[in-house]
Amino acid sequence: MAVFGFATAGTIRFGRGVLSEAAPFAAARRVVLLRSASVAQADGLARDLRAAGAVLELVARGEPDLPGVEAHVATARAFAPDLVIAIGGGAVIDHGKALAALIPAPHGALRYLEVVGEGQPLDAAPLPLVAIPTTAGTGTEVTRNAVIQVPEAARKVSLRDPRLYPTLALIDPDLCLSCPKSVTLASGLDAITQVIEPFICARSNPMTDALCIEAIPRGLSALRRLVVQGDGAAWDDMALTSLFGGMALANAGLGAVHGFAGVIGGRTGAAHGAICGALLVPVLEANRRGVTEGSETARRIDWVAARIAAEFGSLRGLRSFARDHGLPDLRALGVTSDQHAALAIEARQSSSYKANPVDLSPDQLAGILAAA
Repeated sequence: MAVFGFATAGTIRFGRGVLSEAAPFAAARRVVLLRSASVAQADGLARDLRAAGAVLELVARGEPDLPGVEAHVATARAFAPDLVIAIGGGAVIDHGKALAALIPAPHGALRYLEVVGEGQPLDAAPLPLVAIPTTAGTGTEVTRNAVIQVPEAARKVSLRDPRLYPTLALIDPDLCLSCPKSVTLASGLDAITQVIEPFICARSNPMTDALCIEAIPRGLSALRRLVVQGDGAAWDDMALTSLFGGMALANAGLGAVHGFAGVIGGRTGAAHGAICGALLVPVLEANRRGVTEGSETARRIDWVAARIAAEFGSLRGLRSFARDHGLPDLRALGVTSDQHAALAIEARQSSSYKANPVDLSPDQLAGILAAA
């Protein structure tokens, strides 16, 4: 058996009502509260925090971009915080992780950003971070990177450091109850992708396998129940799938879906979950065609396909389900055919692609885009 390791957030608390644990944890600290404007529960959290200590409240809007992050860093440094709390979707938590990393940093963000910057480790330890997701998709509450849009480079890239795992992750499925259907669908497909790609990737290990084998059928069932039936009880399963996906991807890897997602998101600004949802089935099909028949990877992809078929009839049944419920295809997300060749080359260069189980050629990758 190959050597492997496993790391995650310092403490994970999962269950309905765990949001109430945030304010006691932050008592007597100087807190930067980064929040989504649309999350009503953040208002109550802000009140509780102010009753217990000093609070600087910042609002994150949309995907975190470098100018917005740098502006918040400058504001927060003047406040001199010793804790960051981020409550919102995956983009808000990524933004919060970037603040935790950069507020104490002696250099600008480009020293630490991958691809467009130097990709150096952080020079100073990040501030402690409490991550409170209000959607079930990215699993970023248990990963060690923050994804940031860099408009000048038209790319989404990561700020990554082993110390960037949140100190405390509070996963409260009640916070997801108000998600609109479109967000539920896209983020749910992202969560499912993030337990499938680590399972079939070139760096899977026994611990991440255990998480993915448990989460794949759970997430597929929850997606149908949430989208078709509006079953609020299914949020427990979807939130757990998202959590397991974050743990798995941080300790194994991803693949071509996420290799594409960063470069497409950087170019078009399309939602990450929608991109992943559009690409999942075409990537699975391309990887299956490229693997050796009878190999362990072929067996794993076939197992995933069987789990999808059990819930949606077939691999393509999942794609039809997503489109029937409003998921756009790549063209509707802003990807044109004349971009396919360049996007394929850029995707091969991304860190997420490196664990893909098959080394797909640029032509094969362009074919995936055409199919999606």
